[in-house]
Amino acid sequence: MSRKSREIEVLDTAVKVARIEEDDSISLTDIARHRDAERTDDLIRNWIRNRNTVEFLGIWEQIHNPGFNPVEFDGFRRQARLNSFTLTPKQWIECTGAVGIVSKAGRYGGPF
Repeated sequence: MSRKSREIEVLDTAVKVARIEEDDSISLTDIARHRDAERTDDLIRNWIRNRNTVEFLGIWEQIHNPGFNPVEFDGFRRQARLNSFTLTPKQWIECTGAVGIVSKAGRYGGPF
């Protein structure tokens, strides 16, 4: 996976734009940092577990990703209605075969 990054400024906040393969991807961590710099992981987990987010991501993947697993997506979509539902970007990627979100561990990593 070739990576080159640059930054853009959005609402007075620097947001990394990473070149991953042939696509530009934006840093979800940098966007969350604008809202609450101390709790970026919590904000991202709450965003991705939201029913509307799960449905949007699933529809996007069905359109753009022939390897997407719709059975796992349906399970997530049903669970997203529950208060006890939790989901991370890494879980979403691993379970559904998603390509619309990339998650990299370590320094300068995070979900894009």
